[in-house]
Amino acid sequence: MSDETPICSAKGCRTAAVWVLAWNNPKIHTPERRKTWLACAEHREPLSQFLGVRGFLKDVVPFDTWRAAEDTGEPGESPDG
Repeated sequence: MSDETPICSAKGCRTAAVWVLAWNNPKIHTPERRKTWLACAEHREPLSQFLGVRGFLKDVVPFDTWRAAEDTGEPGESPDG
């Protein structure tokens, strides 16, 4: 993983990400596949709602927890999607 500060996935936002939103589109992804969006505190809820109303949202995890799981070799896709 890069040493660059991860930024929020919301359009036009340049704030540091503190959340990982894990999701998949069941029409095109296998059930275990996880894509990720990153979110700052301000955009966590709107991005979660966007994915949730479509039935795509699977999990919301603090970025540090996601990164720690990635560093220990836990299953999951990298935060950069």
